[in-house]
Amino acid sequence: MAAPGGRSERPQLPECRYSYEVSRPVYSELAFQQQQERRLQERRTLRENLARSCSCSRKRAFALLKTLLPILDWLPKYRVKEWLLSDIISGVSTGLVGTLQGMAYALLAAVPVGYGLYSAFFPILTYFVFGTSRHISVGPFPVVSLMVGSVVLSMAPDDHFLVPSGNGSTLNTTTIDTGTRDAARVLIASTLTLLVGIIQLVFGGLQIGFIVRYLADPLVGGFTTAAAFQVLVSQLKIVLNVSTKNYNGILSIIYTLIEIFQNIGDTNIADFIAGLLTIIICMAVKELNDRFKHKIPVPIPIEVIVTIIATAISYGANLEKNYSAGIVKSIPSGFLPPALPTVSLFSDMLAASFSIAVVAYAIAVSVGKVYAIKHDYIIDGNQEFIAFGISNVFSGFFSCFVATTALSRTAVQESTGGKTQVAGIISAGIVMIAIVALGKLLEPLQKSVLAAVVIANLKGMFMQVCDVPRLWKQNKTDAVIWVFTCIMSIILGLDLGLLAGLLFGLLTVVLRVQFPSSNGLGRIPNTDIYRGITHYKNLEEPEGVKILRFSSPIFYGNVDGFKKCVKSTVGFDAIRVYNKRLKALRRIQKLIKKGQLRATKNGIVSDVGSSNNAFEPDEDLEDPEELDIPTKEIEIQVDWNSELPVKVNVPKVPIHSLVLDCGAVSFLDVVGVRSLRMIVKEFQRIDVNVYFALLQDHVIEKMEQCGFFDDNIKKDKFFLTVHDAILYLQNQVKSQEGQDSLLETITLIQDCKDPLELMEAEMTEEELDVQDEAMRRLAS
Repeated sequence: MAAPGGRSERPQLPECRYSYEVSRPVYSELAFQQQQERRLQERRTLRENLARSCSCSRKRAFALLKTLLPILDWLPKYRVKEWLLSDIISGVSTGLVGTLQGMAYALLAAVPVGYGLYSAFFPILTYFVFGTSRHISVGPFPVVSLMVGSVVLSMAPDDHFLVPSGNGSTLNTTTIDTGTRDAARVLIASTLTLLVGIIQLVFGGLQIGFIVRYLADPLVGGFTTAAAFQVLVSQLKIVLNVSTKNYNGILSIIYTLIEIFQNIGDTNIADFIAGLLTIIICMAVKELNDRFKHKIPVPIPIEVIVTIIATAISYGANLEKNYSAGIVKSIPSGFLPPALPTVSLFSDMLAASFSIAVVAYAIAVSVGKVYAIKHDYIIDGNQEFIAFGISNVFSGFFSCFVATTALSRTAVQESTGGKTQVAGIISAGIVMIAIVALGKLLEPLQKSVLAAVVIANLKGMFMQVCDVPRLWKQNKTDAVIWVFTCIMSIILGLDLGLLAGLLFGLLTVVLRVQFPSSNGLGRIPNTDIYRGITHYKNLEEPEGVKILRFSSPIFYGNVDGFKKCVKSTVGFDAIRVYNKRLKALRRIQKLIKKGQLRATKNGIVSDVGSSNNAFEPDEDLEDPEELDIPTKEIEIQVDWNSELPVKVNVPKVPIHSLVLDCGAVSFLDVVGVRSLRMIVKEFQRIDVNVYFALLQDHVIEKMEQCGFFDDNIKKDKFFLTVHDAILYLQNQVKSQEGQDSLLETITLIQDCKDPLELMEAEMTEEELDVQDEAMRRLAS
């Protein structure tokens, strides 16, 4: 403990107990490839690739068959004694929940509740054969059901089914032909299901299951939360039993809310009380299920219990007659024969079907991956596309709406001990019993109870709002994506909102790639470790060398940003330096021509006492006429970092080398390769060499294909690591210093031996030769 008022002791840093030493040559890419004998990549023609992919053997054919029919892989390994009882218990529990949810979600799809039972039954039959997840419960899901309902309501609104009613003086009144309307809506829903299935099959056949990767978790979270709000509003009018128009499209949810509150005085008290009690009871029991899930062997099926009680009360009190409560009324008994959907409607629902297909797939795969990781197995994303595609195509012929999976239903199937999709088949059997035997018994059930069950199951999606503060602390971009997608989905509707969120998410990716992080590097003394000089204090930069790390691919979208990073790191603009040097050389030429300067191969000498007319202020303005001349420099040695005999503001160049750490450059395009080549050329013109380190082999191959290398840019400027490049440069500097020292010694010896007159004569001839050469270059 520190003394009162005293300063606390600094925590001791952990000791570095281990060290290692490596002695190896300094490797350039060229030397490494030659020494290690790089293998040439075999390039096959298109015909060879097709022949190889189309070849088949018995083993390959059986593996392909098991991929297309996963049931052939897992069913022979089924452990009857260990798994069957658990699957039976799980299947019964899931079937009870699925029966009720199928009816409830039919309200979201704007079809009669009985057709929700079909949607909870038929998709399971095919997924059992083609699916790769062992735990997901296939069937309706509120978000997808609501998206289906929006299409159904837009194509078959109540206004299309108005018919005259009454007689005599009441001929002008109209009513809705509910029978014709419901039949049309079922047909539209089943046609949409068929089209969604076809799209999913195409996506699976083209092996583009990766598309779900673009639906990031923040995007899905914002979208599903907005969908939960949409579901809440759509069910609120059923709980209150108030009539509203079927709004669809932009701001439809706002218009619906306004009309609900305008008509709230018409609320049916019986429906409101039943719905409110159902919500409170279901949410309370679900909370108990979650809190005591380790102690309760099977979750309490509260939805089923509440439904049975509510049906009994509605039937006993005759709520429809006595209190005008809205009840289910009619549930078809048994199965309907398969019917061909109306293919001519495809063109009217094509755009919406794409978003529904992707969302349904994304939800199913996301849930499936959670349980696959938990139970240590793998699901195939492309096969899931095929499995759900077949399920929806098959279900479309039996008057179903689009199937995916539901979080709560899958949780029940897994938590009650479900091991495989055998539990799913058993749950389908429970739904089949409900379709055949229990349909008529549920006809007195209030619709407000079903709507309340839907609302009670939205808690998990609404709780996703709590993720926003956490996302803001972890990654502000992800938090913005979540909020933007949620707001757009509420305002624009689910389909357009999802598209807007997807485009916004892709825009953030583009911006993050276009403006990536970059920093100059320094070395930890006596190590080969290089880190950002802005992040650490005890780093040293090699003298005369700048090191730049660019953490992004280099392509057409960010080459300008890459050039800015280079300028910021070296501290000058190579093009401006070159142009300023040309400008200074031209003025030096003028003075040489006037005899006011003498030029030798060793430098420039001013005549003593002569006036220098070229020594004038430089306004730092580039003269386009002066710059538009041949750019080959005059062969005059000038020390550009010393004071010049002409007043031209030539930026200083304090480095002789630039090292680019390309370890994070995963790819280059043609524009990126050309830009790198131009940067190398620009720096070479001002006597700064550019070196590359940590380039991956496929990136070097791309540079070769794009013609990056020539006589001036060779692979000996490419190094395996940054430290290899620095060691090479330090050795080059030492060699150059030794040569300069030797030349200086030889010059002193010659100065001592040669007569002064001969030296002056030779110097004069040398100066004349240089001046003549300079005049010829200027004239040309």
